[in-house]
Amino acid sequence: MTDTSHDLLAAYANLVRDEATRQNLVSAASLDAFQTRHIDDSAQLLDLALPGGRWLDIGSGAGLPGIVLAILGAEVRLVESRRLRAEFLAHCIETLGLGDRATLHAGRIETMETEHFDRITARAYAPLPKLLDSAVRFSDRNTVWILPKGRTASSELDTVRGTWQGEFRVVPSRTDADAAIVVATNVRQTVRRKEPR
Repeated sequence: MTDTSHDLLAAYANLVRDEATRQNLVSAASLDAFQTRHIDDSAQLLDLALPGGRWLDIGSGAGLPGIVLAILGAEVRLVESRRLRAEFLAHCIETLGLGDRATLHAGRIETMETEHFDRITARAYAPLPKLLDSAVRFSDRNTVWILPKGRTASSELDTVRGTWQGEFRVVPSRTDADAAIVVATNVRQTVRRKEPR
C-alpha cells in the first residue's frame, strides 16, 4: 500500500465517522474497529481476482467495498439508490479525488443501462438469489463475482443450486473467522428442459 492510499483510507474513515452523526452508515459499534471491520474486510476482495478490470459495487451504502477498492486503484462503478447515501458517496468521490476511477449510479440497479463488468461485488445488498437476478445482465462467463456473505455464505449458496449454475466456491474471510466470501465465475441461470406432453 502506498503512502497516498494509506492517507486516503484514513481520510475516508474520518468522512464515514463524521457522516455517522447524520445517518446510520455502519453499525456504531464497528466505528472503533473501522480499519479491520470495514477497510481490511473490503481490501481483501482485491486478492480474489486478477488485478485490473472494471468493478461493479451494488448497494454501496457507506462505500464499502467500492470506495476502498477505488482508493486501492480499482476502477469501480458504485450503485446506491438511497438519496442520502448516494450524496455521501458523491461527496467521498469528490473529496478524495477519486473521479478518475470511481463513478456513481444514484438509483436502483434496475434503472442502470446494461454494460459489462469484469468483477461484481455487493457487501450488504440482498440475499444471493435476488443479487444474481439483479446483476447477471452486467456479467459474462469470465466475470468474477466476489460477494462477502458473512456467516450465511454456504446456506445462501445452497438456495441457488438448481436455479443458477457456474463455478462457485466459498472462501474464508481473513478478517472474521466466522465469515466467508462467495466467489463465482460463468454464472448463468439454469435452463430447464420442457417436459414432453
